[in-house]
Amino acid sequence: MKINLEIIDAVNIVAKDEISDLRTKELVPKMVFRRRLTRAAKLVVEVVDKIGFEDGRIIYGSAFGELTASANILSAILNDEMLSPTDFQNSVYNTAVSYLSILKNNKNEILTISSGDNTSEKLLKIGAIKALDGDEILLLLTETINIKNIQEINNCIETLETVVALKVKVTEEDSTLNIPTQVNSDYPKSIALLIELSSKFDKNKKNIIEVQI
Repeated sequence: MKINLEIIDAVNIVAKDEISDLRTKELVPKMVFRRRLTRAAKLVVEVVDKIGFEDGRIIYGSAFGELTASANILSAILNDEMLSPTDFQNSVYNTAVSYLSILKNNKNEILTISSGDNTSEKLLKIGAIKALDGDEILLLLTETINIKNIQEINNCIETLETVVALKVKVTEEDSTLNIPTQVNSDYPKSIALLIELSSKFDKNKKNIIEVQI
């Protein structure tokens, strides 16, 4: 089975260490709420604004999840220290889009998936199936692995912060873009495919991909 998806808009932001020039203060004016945001949540808020998405269904993916919160919890356990309630709350995979839904008062379905290196592929397939209902779907994926001492275990990923967003809908038109078979090895494998697709997006042309289910 195949489903053709039109990419209506796309954006990605990547950085070797940390993405700079985020407009979090502008986009999240309430300080109390802003201070609770994880790094992934800040990236999600940024790209959602850039792509002009306010309300609708979201499919979100991340292979590594909220690494900072998870690392803090493990460190506290290792050192026999009290766990931070905030870290505990922020350690789940849907943290970033949960904060986004509160910020935007978005009451639509939000689905979170994690499938290791295959997260991009699974995100596309699930997004295509969900889009059969006829509405626009937002596909989001983040990886925020720039945590303390990451260099001790990382020797292959060059970009430690990445975020990508694609706004898609089902179409009967033929595909105009090929889904890449080769991706940039500097990116985490989980997000590389979506970054490549978003980089190919041309707002002056039809951007349609064929997703095999």
